[in-house]
Amino acid sequence: MTSQTAPTGNTPTADQIRRAPKVLLHDHLDGGLRPGTVVDLARETGYAELPEADPDKLGIWFQEAADSGSLERYLETFRHTVNVLQTRRALVRVARECAEDLAEDGVVYAEVRYAPEQHLDGGLTLEEVVEAVNEGFRQGERLARENGRRIRVGALLTAMRHAARSLEIAELANRYRDAGVVGFDIAGAEAGYPPTRHLDAFEYLKRENNHFTIHAGEAFGLPSIWQALQWCGADRLGHGVRIIDDIEVREDGSVALGRLASYVRDKRIPLELCPSSNLQTGAASSYAEHPIGLLRRLHFRATVNTDNRLMSHTTMSREFEHLVEAFGYTLDDLQWFSVNAMKSAFIPFDERLAMINDVIKPGYAELKSEWLFRQTASTSGSGGPEA
Repeated sequence: MTSQTAPTGNTPTADQIRRAPKVLLHDHLDGGLRPGTVVDLARETGYAELPEADPDKLGIWFQEAADSGSLERYLETFRHTVNVLQTRRALVRVARECAEDLAEDGVVYAEVRYAPEQHLDGGLTLEEVVEAVNEGFRQGERLARENGRRIRVGALLTAMRHAARSLEIAELANRYRDAGVVGFDIAGAEAGYPPTRHLDAFEYLKRENNHFTIHAGEAFGLPSIWQALQWCGADRLGHGVRIIDDIEVREDGSVALGRLASYVRDKRIPLELCPSSNLQTGAASSYAEHPIGLLRRLHFRATVNTDNRLMSHTTMSREFEHLVEAFGYTLDDLQWFSVNAMKSAFIPFDERLAMINDVIKPGYAELKSEWLFRQTASTSGSGGPEA
């Protein structure tokens, strides 16, 4: 084998990326609907405020609104998706389709988050919302298995940081922790709504030995990350991309980490990075300039995620494709991100280990071996002795 052959074989094609076993930790249920489903549910529920009635045009509208640079237009996209998710039928359907879509994209484990408090306008209780979403995820897992794909989906219950129901949602997450809910999250605008406003929820979860992540370091910067970790005790950072502000790259190429960045790296605190979404919100101007390149090189516990698949017109495969193009990543790099994510999941250690050793590593090993068989096939029958 020549020195040129292995890198070529290890550079993933789009098809290999899609087939690679992927792990997703940061995905919003209300940000991942199929455009056609939004149209169907609006018709079923009588919601008449969609900007487009054609699914293709609506999908384009969602992406353009999210790309517009206008926070108002970006937030408006969620107004439409949340408004069509106010019935049990709608929640079951969207959760089922979420699991199916992720499985079709090669995701083998996913934690999908949503805010139960945002789905009560149709008369559902918090418990009914959770049970509907859980039912949809289980249906999606079964349908994926029937179609020859495997996926496991856990739910993260999100509290809105501008509201005052975080303790109630934390208690809800704890009640359903053995019935499909794997953890807790807070989301919403960071500026003006620090995570310390919700200390009672985080203290409760710690007393109950439960898991939680916090949206932090997406737009507000280092103070948000510091509070999420040192005041609230977050297990993971939702986004956390602004940790780059505590890293200095000197002119000679050497790197100096500040104390917060050192703490995050040394403690192996997972970063739920969402490249496409980060570009939309201004965290980077291009994939090539996204901090994930430096964070991967410095061996932070970096993971790759979708955030809102509808608004960012993305999938896990697309996220990896962008990174392969921007940084020249190989299948080894994609495996590294996937193992990082699986290590950081909110399920028991033995189950995480089994996923890594029995699903993820064998899956990537098979993909990495394909170049050898392609090379063999291309040379067989040419110039050899006849039988």
